[in-house]
Amino acid sequence: MQDHEQKVLDYLRALNIPYEIYHHPPVPTVEEAMLYWKDIEATHCKNIFFRNHKGNRHYLVVLRHDATLHIHELEKRLGQGKLSFASPKRLMKWLQLTPGSVTPFGLINDEQNHVKLFLDIQLKKAAKISFHPNINTASVIISLEDFIKYLNSTGNAYEFLPLY
Repeated sequence: MQDHEQKVLDYLRALNIPYEIYHHPPVPTVEEAMLYWKDIEATHCKNIFFRNHKGNRHYLVVLRHDATLHIHELEKRLGQGKLSFASPKRLMKWLQLTPGSVTPFGLINDEQNHVKLFLDIQLKKAAKISFHPNINTASVIISLEDFIKYLNSTGNAYEFLPLY
């Protein structure tokens, strides 16, 4: 088991959050992951890491795997100017993640609570939700209620918004 995965599972256990885990080959994209998610009952998500135009704020945006983000609408809501994809260097600095493994579980590595999380409001309808455990060789399934419990434990700001 990878160190990243173990850290996430230990964190969930410490919060008494039950989970299911499914191992699979590395899947850096949603399209590739769909091959392995097809028999897993959960709402699968895509996660996008952005920075503002000044590069001093970073955002993790989460929506259903099959949704399309309206980035210009998000830019207007945030009032931070143009958003762009954050570099692999920034992803490593703030969440200690590599491209293809972006997930809200990376917030456990954000000791400064720098990254703000935006979740599509449609995710509130999910019974179970699925994310990589900070490495793209597995998927962890938890209830939405437990996901909120996890988010509250990180100290990072988060908000549910209509994203598409």
